[in-house]
Amino acid sequence: MNNSMAFPILTPQFADAFAWAVHLHARQARKGSTIPYVSHLMIVAATVLEHGGSETQAIAALLHDAAEDQGGQPTLDMIRTRFGNAVADIVETCTDTFDIPKPEWRPRKQAYLDRLRHHAGCATLVAAADKLHNFSTTRDDLRREGDAAWRKFNAPKEGQLWYFRGCVDALVASGRTPIVEKLAAVVEDIERLANAPA
Repeated sequence: MNNSMAFPILTPQFADAFAWAVHLHARQARKGSTIPYVSHLMIVAATVLEHGGSETQAIAALLHDAAEDQGGQPTLDMIRTRFGNAVADIVETCTDTFDIPKPEWRPRKQAYLDRLRHHAGCATLVAAADKLHNFSTTRDDLRREGDAAWRKFNAPKEGQLWYFRGCVDALVASGRTPIVEKLAAVVEDIERLANAPA
């Protein structure tokens, strides 16, 4: 093994972001489960790094749900202060809404898809990693539970299928990268499972 080979080093800022993400989401579980929410953040950050992402993108991956789930705009402002504009801009692009209570589901999701399609930039990899984990989990649930898996969502099956396909189409608009291809394959699996005879 060549130990002189250069590789990226994660700085203490990554460790700070990880610790803060654990603190922010400590009392949060994955939807419809008792799995600690931080597991999702760890997987998204790891996926970003595995696909060549920068430390900035990995930090944003750890914090991508912080503003939406844990404090709204003030939390985004704290991210900007602690981790810089580049991280905060990615988190902002990946945020569904800052409003509490959340606006109506369909217009909110459409606004998110429009933002993803036209303004993703450096956020594309983080958004794709986020959706890859979420949608893979949904696919696994559908394989185990059938249509009962749709009950954990706030929108009906047809709406979720529209949203899943919309995410793929929006990310494909930024380029057909390996992670986007993986995401597209997962959504195709979901569509097949959703349309299979009972």
